[in-house]
Amino acid sequence: MHIDLNRRHAIVTGSTAGIGLAIARGLAAAGAHVVITGRTQARVDDAIADIAGQIDGAQLSGVAGDLGTRAGAEQLIAAVPDTDILVNNLGIFEPKGFFDIPDADWLRFFEVNVMSGVRLARHYAQGMAKRGWGRVQFLSSESGVQIPAEMVHYGVTKTAQLAVSRGLAESLAGTGVTVNAILPGPTRSEGVGDFFGKIAAEQGVPVEQVEREFIATHRPSSLIKRLATVDEVAHMAVYLASEQASATTGAAVRVDGGVVRSVI
Repeated sequence: MHIDLNRRHAIVTGSTAGIGLAIARGLAAAGAHVVITGRTQARVDDAIADIAGQIDGAQLSGVAGDLGTRAGAEQLIAAVPDTDILVNNLGIFEPKGFFDIPDADWLRFFEVNVMSGVRLARHYAQGMAKRGWGRVQFLSSESGVQIPAEMVHYGVTKTAQLAVSRGLAESLAGTGVTVNAILPGPTRSEGVGDFFGKIAAEQGVPVEQVEREFIATHRPSSLIKRLATVDEVAHMAVYLASEQASATTGAAVRVDGGVVRSVI
């Protein structure tokens, strides 16, 4: 299968590292013009340089701002009024016991993980529908269907993304715009790597051991028995952005290594 995204324009939120960076790289490799977004100009510039250094002729631009706020969303929309592909990847996580999560944390997680995608999809999907083609994606998580006790607030926001994704797909029925959610499992992203690295340093053991113990203890249902790579998740995002994925919409597509024990 050859995926050709030439003449397509894409925005990937939270794309200066981890899964977002891998998705941006994958879309650029398929020929799309990709807008990199991040909180600081320095991070955006570094990501653009990283992708440009790996992909000859990559079409890239960037917008710096906090997309976890309404002002940040408005800033991006003003700079980039239209797009063909919107990947709502921006997200935060933090292990914290339920009884230790204050209101401020609940609201912050909802703003960043849910409202960032809502605001952008509300704007960009309308233009896609008028043009008769578009792709909207929400990066949810297996934690959206298996709420982790160690970070309930995170899991709740990931469930909310599934609802938003399906509801938007229903709203765009027959327009040529597809809307899907991707559910990664435990993935070796920058944030997860930093988290495991901190634990490894505290325990005086290799990071690889911490990862193995995490899978064995917290995700024993994993069928691949390891963390996924960011590129493995990105491959699914690139496919869902393609012409070939035109009949896939309203779906929650898992790239979880089999962690979710379900036949559908």
